Amino acid sequence: MAEQIAPPPGHALAARCRRIVDSDWFGVTVFAVILANAALLGIETYDGLAARWHGPLKLVEHGFLAVFTAEVLLRVCAHADRPGDFLRDPWNLFDVGVVALAYLPFAREDATVLRLLRLARVVRAARFLPQLRIIIVAVGKSLPGTLSFLLVGTMLLYLYAMIGWVFFADADPEHYGSLGRAALSLFLLITLDGIGDAVRGGLEISRWSLLFYASYVLLGSFVLVNLLIGVVIGSLEEARQLERDRERAPEPAAEGTAHLRERIAAARRALDELEAGLDTAVPEGTGATGGTGPGTARAPHSPPAPRESRPAESPAPT
Repeated sequence: MAEQIAPPPGHALAARCRRIVDSDWFGVTVFAVILANAALLGIETYDGLAARWHGPLKLVEHGFLAVFTAEVLLRVCAHADRPGDFLRDPWNLFDVGVVALAYLPFAREDATVLRLLRLARVVRAARFLPQLRIIIVAVGKSLPGTLSFLLVGTMLLYLYAMIGWVFFADADPEHYGSLGRAALSLFLLITLDGIGDAVRGGLEISRWSLLFYASYVLLGSFVLVNLLIGVVIGSLEEARQLERDRERAPEPAAEGTAHLRERIAAARRALDELEAGLDTAVPEGTGATGGTGPGTARAPHSPPAPRESRPAESPAPT
């Protein structure tokens, strides 16, 4: 018989926990608990209710923490056969951090820190909403491009603020009396709110103010804002592609190892069956003289011995 190959330690536990974690009811239950936790945070903002129901609310909060702890432990056990995959997922690290920090003494003693940690659990709802998860990932991926946008926007705002201070400081000190006031006024104009009043006030000072505001609106409101939109859309598409790749990703390496182990065991069983069939077709224990067993050596074939010539016998005397 083929020797049965024992699965690696933790494989059976990981398979059972993975079935629970990947089930629909598990995700719906955790998502409902997250929403209930958010509702509890809202209730505690009312001092009258919080003082009246302090004991029951505290008990419910401990229940929520126990549920979140059990969820994280199940996710950890689901990756018992491949812990590296668990650590590579940023959502898993976020979940572990939010739940683990709630047990630290400094967090439990500081009400403000504890409320912030409980508030961070609400963000975990994005794990169970694919579209929201895509948006959050897209925002994170757009940060480098956003920083570049802020740098270019700051340079443009500084340049036009200095120009406005030079030409309009004496005539309009309320908006251009200093570099800070000029930068604030131009920053508000990026949204095109009040651009009509600004242009009319500028025309009373100089006709060249029309060129100043027109160029600023063109570069600040149209070019930069559209550039930011392009960065966000590109990051959003990249996040969607990552989500598609995640959904189409093959099963973990452990599953492939189990499948290979089954194929090896099947090959061993086939070899055993072939060996058993060979033993049946060629019986053992036959004699050495006429046997044809596997242990009997057959003599090489030799041609028949030549007939010896004998002298002719004379007829017997009568």
